[in-house]
Amino acid sequence: MALSTEEEESLESLKRWWRESGRSIAIGIAAVALVYFGWQAWQGSQTRSAAAASAVYDQLSQLMVTQPGETVAEANREPARALVATLKGEHADSVYALYGALFGARLAVEAGDLATAEQELQWLLDNTQSGLFGSTDETLVQLARLRLGRVLLANDEPERALTVIGGVDAASALSAEFDELRGDIYMAQGQQEQALAAYEAALAAATGNPILQMKLTELQGSL
Repeated sequence: MALSTEEEESLESLKRWWRESGRSIAIGIAAVALVYFGWQAWQGSQTRSAAAASAVYDQLSQLMVTQPGETVAEANREPARALVATLKGEHADSVYALYGALFGARLAVEAGDLATAEQELQWLLDNTQSGLFGSTDETLVQLARLRLGRVLLANDEPERALTVIGGVDAASALSAEFDELRGDIYMAQGQQEQALAAYEAALAAATGNPILQMKLTELQGSL
């Protein structure tokens, strides 16, 4: 069937548009496909990496299991340290590496190595994540800050310890622990009035903490 003049002009315009724009469209489609399949490949890689990190962490957590008040068995310490190093070295962008660093700090404290404990906890804090692809659980971040503060205080660095735990949200699940540590720091600095206020705040937020109550009672008796 013959085309009318208007139809021929429309067809010719379409052909001309395709000749001029088709290449760009094809490139755009190819780019979208490349991004899509690249994203799929990245997701698959991330899944495999997470599974590998999870397996290493499972081994580590088994080595770290102890009864309350006990330290990690001597035979388990070196294998545990090796697994911590594997998590941090091969899976540094995973949450398992952060928990591994927490275990590494515990091993160091039990060995009396406060410098290494500080390094492990600082590594954790330096490698937290935030943004589009996920954020590190805030409770883990606060736990690391709390333990780093304790390590610094034990290493006779109360001012640094106070800086590390500064600005903690009063509604934090660990607010009582932070207030108690703050009281310990003030006591180390000889600031008894500030220590008293911190211990009182900790006791108000804590439930059944006999050691905290003992600290408060002794301090009240000395003022």
